[in-house]
Amino acid sequence: MFAVYAARIDRDQPLSGLELGERPAPEARPGWSVVNIKAASLNHHDLWSLRGVGLAEDKLPMILGCDAAGVDQDGNEVVLHSVIGQSGHGVGPREPRSILTEHYQGTFAEQVAVPTWNILPKPKELSFAEAACLPTAWLTAYRMLFTNAGVRPGDSVLVQGAGGGVATAAIVLGKAAGLRVFATSRDEAKRKRALELGAVEAVEPGARLPQRVDAVIETVGAATWSHSIKSLRPGGTVVISGATSGDRPSHAELTRIFFLELKVVGSTMGTKDELEDLLSFCAATGVRPVIDEVLPMDRAREGFEKMASGELFGKVVLTN
Repeated sequence: MFAVYAARIDRDQPLSGLELGERPAPEARPGWSVVNIKAASLNHHDLWSLRGVGLAEDKLPMILGCDAAGVDQDGNEVVLHSVIGQSGHGVGPREPRSILTEHYQGTFAEQVAVPTWNILPKPKELSFAEAACLPTAWLTAYRMLFTNAGVRPGDSVLVQGAGGGVATAAIVLGKAAGLRVFATSRDEAKRKRALELGAVEAVEPGARLPQRVDAVIETVGAATWSHSIKSLRPGGTVVISGATSGDRPSHAELTRIFFLELKVVGSTMGTKDELEDLLSFCAATGVRPVIDEVLPMDRAREGFEKMASGELFGKVVLTN
């Protein structure tokens, strides 16, 4: 079957290890199901995999892709939860959780095999492309906002780095949930898009906000960390799920953190129940993922290049 896969690890030039071509089709095994992929979306996790983060050399070649929507063996339209081993279903009782492409072949292919427990019904209101955007970036944003930040309608949130998949999702979900959303971006066009999606104000990174916020959604890391901490009200929460600019800020702001009793919460992906809630939320409210571009699977390299350059707003989706 045709697939998009990591053939080599290169920490400095990750796209040099990206290959497109034939790979063995997955085989069903007890507790697992094979799904025919209709759409799959790119995540920065795929670039990190090509750098060898979370993906060992002995696992190569590895089909990339965490997110997907498709059709199961019974003809049902489905969405995949990409965290394997979270519940023990389909894997050994001692196996730690992992994300597709760390230990198991991913979704950038014609078919993928996953534990049957990881398959959810796709709401009829969502297209395959829209549903394929939800299981990683959008689920991460959902958990960051509503589980780990614990914000409620009327609260205020700062989203750092508008344009990325998680950040874009946080703006849209926050607006739909009645939050007062602020956003940052170095790019004027991305700040304008953030306002169109529902942010009440979009500013350059580091700019002073008109008010201190209840929570910060942080995926940028070192470049925005100090601003994130300084933007919080006393007792506020910063939730971090990534560090695309590095994980060692020059100013950790420890004094401000303990003096103002701020909370720093790490967040990774989300649960199957949270994904089910997110799917229902989108179906019921009309909220839809922001899609930058839809490409056929054989043009995946273009999507990877666009994501690596940062020249996108929302998700890149690959289709079969």
